[in-house]
Amino acid sequence: MTTAPVIAAGTCFPLFAFEVAQAIDLDGAERRLLAGAERQTIKHKRRAPASFEYRPAPLRVNRDGVVHSLGEYRTAAGVEVVLYDFGAVSVGYSIPIAGPLAGLPALAEALWGNEQLVADARRQVEGLLATLGDAALRPRIADFVEDYSVFHIEAFTAPCEAASLWTDHAQTVSQILRAAGHALSQQEVADATALRLSFGLSDATVIDTDAAVLFDPEGEDVRDVIEFANTQLLEMRYLDQQLDDALERAYDTLLGRPATVWGPGPGPMGADLRRLARMQLDSAILFEQVTNALKLVGDQFLARVYSLASRRFHLAEWDASISRKLQTIDGIYAKMTDRAATRRMEVLEWIIIVLFVLSILLSVVTLTPH
Repeated sequence: MTTAPVIAAGTCFPLFAFEVAQAIDLDGAERRLLAGAERQTIKHKRRAPASFEYRPAPLRVNRDGVVHSLGEYRTAAGVEVVLYDFGAVSVGYSIPIAGPLAGLPALAEALWGNEQLVADARRQVEGLLATLGDAALRPRIADFVEDYSVFHIEAFTAPCEAASLWTDHAQTVSQILRAAGHALSQQEVADATALRLSFGLSDATVIDTDAAVLFDPEGEDVRDVIEFANTQLLEMRYLDQQLDDALERAYDTLLGRPATVWGPGPGPMGADLRRLARMQLDSAILFEQVTNALKLVGDQFLARVYSLASRRFHLAEWDASISRKLQTIDGIYAKMTDRAATRRMEVLEWIIIVLFVLSILLSVVTLTPH
């Protein structure tokens, strides 16, 4: 039996990502927020070229908050908010976690779906949007939120090899990652700790679906990448939902309404086409912004961190699903355009026939003797 480790210094970072606008003008937001606002960059502790960066850099803002109690733990009073140009905001809290590692599963369980923190994070976002004004394009706060917790351990009171987190202390780490207050099976432990990596002998990152354990004296760059991946997951979920709604409306427009001379429903088809085209364009732009906001070139370690987070969040599957739906909407738009063109041609043909008949009747009337 090995001695249970005790954390000398560490912080838990509960993160809550929201979709808040079509886009955010970060320069305009920075002018409005002023105090406490700074552009976020990747703080490399490893050698990496400047090409590994955000494009454009998000805006990080410190805001006042209140202290929240989570069992034996307390949050700090302030919150940290990160604004992304593609219309997402990540709200982060900080909780000091010095003490026994075995105490963290209880904190993880308290954080799981914590309605108190979710409601407070939403209030922070609402207040932020009020301050941003027209710097937020087409503001609206989506109903769902993507939450994630990073347990950042900077040091233990006694020397501890990083590998012991998934060997000697794998059960405790797994309970933290899975927010479980009871012992887990060997299969669950193996799955929870499967995606892990280290840069040296004294650091480790273990990434799971809803939480990560980070053992690193610094580690801010790793936290930033995980936070971005969580925000990217939110945007993928939001975009997928928007496309589902657009497909349902498009199918209803194309197939579900009785046909009229001017289109497939009670109003002109032009309005339906414009709405679908705008949705298609907005979705394609958002998809491009989200997938290309972080340039993963050069820093192999952080690229591996992002790769592991992507695998846990199934970002590749979300990417494929969204691509298919965009292609489907493109096909529906083409069919609607063809149908509209065909019906316009039919109307024009009938107009020509009517004019031809009228011309014949007028000729007959003109030639008929009075």
